[in-house]
Amino acid sequence: MAPNVVANNQVRKNQKTVVNRQVNPATVQLNRTKYQNFRATRSASISSVQFNQNYRIQNSQNWTGPQYRVFHEYRPTWHDHSWWRSSPFAASIVLIGGGYYYWNSGYWYPAWGYDTSHAYYPYDGPIYAGEHQVPFDRVLATVQATLQEQGYYHGQVDGLMGPLTRDALANYQRDNGLVSTAALDQPTLASLGLG
Repeated sequence: MAPNVVANNQVRKNQKTVVNRQVNPATVQLNRTKYQNFRATRSASISSVQFNQNYRIQNSQNWTGPQYRVFHEYRPTWHDHSWWRSSPFAASIVLIGGGYYYWNSGYWYPAWGYDTSHAYYPYDGPIYAGEHQVPFDRVLATVQATLQEQGYYHGQVDGLMGPLTRDALANYQRDNGLVSTAALDQPTLASLGLG
């Protein structure tokens, strides 16, 4: 059944009215400035996921296009501190929100095993942050603030990929004709004016 168009760019979908708002570039720039030095900290309300070498991102095999390949191919890997320090990623490893992450081609990945005393990962998977090596918590804080203004995110701006953030991303993606990954990916960042 096709959605019924309602006044003011609203679309009624399954008895729920969704307002399709345009992202205001000036507001995005203000959010970017506000969160340019943001640093996420571990959240007591978001549990850490545990390492599972057999973990696969659910439904990623159905996401088509080169921008989603990274999610389909993602496999958590565990290496000890020595391996990470001698790896090609050594220069990019940073502590973000309680866990160590490494940068690779626009995405941040959990550096499982790098330091077991700092292994807080609210999300196991790649997090797209753009072409420049900006810590994802800064990008994600700006995304969360933008999604709040759009009426999708109702949590605290914490820079973490917790359940509320993933739900907000999935709903925004669905309502804006994007693949509903519930992850921060390149098309979503671009759609929000942050890509």
